[in-house]
Amino acid sequence: MTRVADDRVPVTKPSTRLRNIELGLLLLALAVSASAILLVQLGARGHIDTHLLTLAAGLAGLVLAMHVVLRFTARDADPFILPIATTLNGLGIAEIYRIDLTPTGVANHSDDGTRQILWTALGVGAAIVTVLLVRNHRALQRYTYIAMLVAIVLLLLPLVPGLKLSNVTAAVWIHVGPLNFQPGEIAKIALAMFFAGFLVARRDSLAMVGRKVLGVRLPRGRDLGPIVVVWALALAVIVFEHDLGTGLLLFGMFVAMLYVATGRTSWIVLGLLLAGAGAWAAAQVLTYVQGRVTNWLDAFSGNLYNEVGGSYQIVNGIFGLAHGGLFGTGLGQGRPDLTPAADSDFIIASLGEEIGLVGLFAVLCLYLLFVSRGLRIGFSGPDDFGKLFAVGLSFVFALQCFIVIGGVMRVIPETGLTTPFLAAGGSSLVANWMIAALLLRISDTIRSSPRTVI
Repeated sequence: MTRVADDRVPVTKPSTRLRNIELGLLLLALAVSASAILLVQLGARGHIDTHLLTLAAGLAGLVLAMHVVLRFTARDADPFILPIATTLNGLGIAEIYRIDLTPTGVANHSDDGTRQILWTALGVGAAIVTVLLVRNHRALQRYTYIAMLVAIVLLLLPLVPGLKLSNVTAAVWIHVGPLNFQPGEIAKIALAMFFAGFLVARRDSLAMVGRKVLGVRLPRGRDLGPIVVVWALALAVIVFEHDLGTGLLLFGMFVAMLYVATGRTSWIVLGLLLAGAGAWAAAQVLTYVQGRVTNWLDAFSGNLYNEVGGSYQIVNGIFGLAHGGLFGTGLGQGRPDLTPAADSDFIIASLGEEIGLVGLFAVLCLYLLFVSRGLRIGFSGPDDFGKLFAVGLSFVFALQCFIVIGGVMRVIPETGLTTPFLAAGGSSLVANWMIAALLLRISDTIRSSPRTVI
């Protein structure tokens, strides 16, 4: 039996209310971003430069254009994701621009702030295209194995002669003319799509349990193939491309989605055991992994601090956070440039020095809210593919935040990934905006789908 609305009773429009909430929060996000850039200029230069503000105004217009697109094509989309992404991205631009103003440190930056604005424009443009092309996320399930093929090709591109970027430690970059790009960032989205489609089809068999070991019922031996294959793929990325972070992301995402699909804790236990075995083997065999573990365990050793490739970077990042204290030195008043890769790998340390622990806690709350909205979108979906896809995208976002921020704060070894939306890097920025667009589309499809009340 279906419920029909009475024409005599005024029907509210929740979609309009959602978009109005988004517009209000978006204007607040743009105000915070513009204020951060102004404070950087006043703190570092003592006067206001209108050049960067003009570029930022054009970028604000593009973000508002995405809001208009959502009003017409995704009216029921989540109202918090776009403002959160805008705020984080704006703070990242302000801090990168601040580091540009201090080229006397160990890192010689030229015009990374302007470049980050251009990459942000490309990322927002990619998000708009994604929202326009993907009108219903369920249609993506038909391209499950095409997504797998695309992901494998993207992961192999950095190993192709003529495309791979030379003079870098990790073989994760390719260059096409003057443009450098990290294809693994897009590969993680394609893999999330493949994992969601694959697990929907194989969920019943993977949920079967076998023998009970130490109080935990483990899967049957015949069902261990998928997790072993993904584990081997992650190890291949770590060994051949020297990319510890991406390997951890891919395997962690698959284990999390596998747990959500089956509800079996045994997959988490098995995943942790495989991850621990792989990490131990990598630390014993691979020199660069050994170095990162040593820097993590004995960072404040005087000999290690002065060695080439030693703990100089991580220790300076910790000193920067300590210098910022509770409320920070103020935007434009610190010395984040003294830390290598201050605008990319260690931008959390740079930002924490100038906005302090209180400001950094606010940034972490924004990340937490973004992930929680993504998980809420996933678990409220009526279809299994959308649920797994949204959970996979949200979890890989959360895991990347933990890996990067945990490495900077010496909770875990440093891996070389970039902080989502904050750090300099075009490929990561474009990929994260596409993740935001896909979550917006999934949330709109969930709310606007016709429901029959029994």
